[in-house]
Amino acid sequence: MADFLPQQDLSRRMLRSEVLIVLALSLGASAVSALISFVGSVTKPGGLSDQAATLNGSHAPGRPWLDLAWQLFGIASSLVPVVLVAHLLLREGSGLRDMGFDRRRPWFDLGRGALIAAGIGSAGLAFYIASRAAGFNLTVVPESLPEVWWKFPVLILSAVQNSVLEEVIVVGYLLRRLDQLGWTPMAALVASSVLRGSYHLYQGIGGFIGNMVMGVVFVLAYRRWGRVGPLVVAHALLDIVAFVGYALLAGHVDWLPTP
Repeated sequence: MADFLPQQDLSRRMLRSEVLIVLALSLGASAVSALISFVGSVTKPGGLSDQAATLNGSHAPGRPWLDLAWQLFGIASSLVPVVLVAHLLLREGSGLRDMGFDRRRPWFDLGRGALIAAGIGSAGLAFYIASRAAGFNLTVVPESLPEVWWKFPVLILSAVQNSVLEEVIVVGYLLRRLDQLGWTPMAALVASSVLRGSYHLYQGIGGFIGNMVMGVVFVLAYRRWGRVGPLVVAHALLDIVAFVGYALLAGHVDWLPTP
């Protein structure tokens, strides 16, 4: 006769497997990719600041409409793990609404998100410039898209996609599952923050530390408010300013590092 695990143990085992599968399909895989990229960067001749990490690049140079199709496909496909998380939560009688990813408190989300973005944005830029100058960071190129009509709409969509993916999975979903698995709040905070830093390792040590600190702030804010809405807003604003600001200012100001 087959031995069966007690229902409680089976549920915990399934939850652990579910978390690993979701992360393997999304930001956990990005963390491994970033680690490999980081190892490759530190083994190259010269310092990290002499190398560049490019985001939002062209997929089909010289073919704008095909490039636009690739950009939109990449943004849409990157959100599939969020759809998976929504499905898994619905199966247990919950949903994204329970983590505060909804439209119930739009002004609260916008206001708190703008405050977080303002606080983190200036400090983050200063930390990035200092880290690069010290040789701990690559030169981050937020965008390298061609000068086409859809450039700025795609950059904004990319920023929103990043914010939804990261905050729903690394904060709302992951903390919920770790709480269900019996992790302490401190252990869950460390896990979420280190994961956030890890998939930014491709930027260098500075990117890892800066994003890990941002992760701590975001987890504490989520624990206080019970909503990922403000975090999505804050992250989206930070990325929009970074992507669009770089596109407008690169090569025109001396303080912004370029390759």
